[in-house]
Amino acid sequence: MTTTPTKTASFLGRHNLGTVVGFEFIRTIKKRRFWIATLAIPVVMAIIFTLVFASNSSTRATSEAQKNATLSFTYTDASGIIPDTVATAMGGHKATDPDTALADVKAGRTDAFFAYPANPATEHVKVYGADKGIFADNTYEAVAKQLLTIAAQARIGSPVLTAAASGNVTVDTQTFRNGQVAGGFGTALPPLMFLVLFYVSIILLSSQMLNSTLEEKENRVTEMILTTLNPTTLIVGKIISLFLVGLVQIGVFLTPVAIGYAFFRDRLALPDVDLSALVFEPGPLLVGALLLLGGFTLFTAMLVAIGAIMPTAKEAGVIFGPLMALIFVPFYAISLILSDPHSAVVQAFTYFPLSAPVTAMLRNGFGTLNTTEAIIVIAELFILGILVLRLAVHLFRYGSIQYSSKLSITKTLRRTPPELTGK
Repeated sequence: MTTTPTKTASFLGRHNLGTVVGFEFIRTIKKRRFWIATLAIPVVMAIIFTLVFASNSSTRATSEAQKNATLSFTYTDASGIIPDTVATAMGGHKATDPDTALADVKAGRTDAFFAYPANPATEHVKVYGADKGIFADNTYEAVAKQLLTIAAQARIGSPVLTAAASGNVTVDTQTFRNGQVAGGFGTALPPLMFLVLFYVSIILLSSQMLNSTLEEKENRVTEMILTTLNPTTLIVGKIISLFLVGLVQIGVFLTPVAIGYAFFRDRLALPDVDLSALVFEPGPLLVGALLLLGGFTLFTAMLVAIGAIMPTAKEAGVIFGPLMALIFVPFYAISLILSDPHSAVVQAFTYFPLSAPVTAMLRNGFGTLNTTEAIIVIAELFILGILVLRLAVHLFRYGSIQYSSKLSITKTLRRTPPELTGK
């Protein structure tokens, strides 16, 4: 007989959780401003893609025109490196008097004049040309360097020595880890995707999570809600619903990117990613997923706690801004994280709760986070996340009906929840 109320309460709790999730999700996606904000970024991205497409087409056409255009130039060669035949083939002829050659450029009789010094390795090559615009003026320097390069290759007379001297060689590098061939960047990229998902989820959902917990407080309806719902059920339902909303937003954001990459990659000058080079290692992927989930839990719980303490969204924003800024702090030390992961600064970033998710996911992706460190960071994030979430629920229980001032955390901790007192 004593188990009936418990089973009934458990059933009602699950029923109420589903009701909260469905209500919050439908209420959010039915708002016009949600779709305006969600679709605004894809529309802007589509406009940018169109502009880049047109710009690249114009740039490509201009480059082809410059490549095929003839350049009339004169030159002097104090080094004696440049053969006359090479210069003539490129449209130039040797000048007998530098001052006359420069005067011809100024008068517009020739396009350019190049003055090669006795030692091009230590002295500057002087280039003079008629102004044709910032972009077109780069042609003069390119032609001057090209002439010197071709002349040097002709002097060397050996394709092998020419390639070695210019550094135009192909290098095939293979590294090993624990006796096995390492995947290089192809191994790092899949775990780093969890870092991207973490940033996207936090950026997209944090503001909504903060506002969702404050909305009922500012509307003065929390007393009525808490008479029918357990605070834990309400908070968990809000978190799940906002996670689903975030999935909708991420799908909308990624759609134009996927379309652009699949059909217009060459026109948009997007990098060609060889998916066959990616290496999916179970260990780093599992660690990355747990770090993502733990970090999301901790930051979500902190946002709920902020919403419970502050009376309005405006006051909550004072804490919300710096909190969000902390997740970007590790990127100021990214070179140190990659080059010296065991330094004191990196270790502090690894274990400090607010910077731990990003730092640990970076190190996990690049293979510098060992198993012991991963276990400690993951345990830290989940334990702190659960503790802060329990504290947030406790604060929401009392702070949701305190409208005019910030909630005192110490005073609420002295209170006993009603369900334990029977009141």
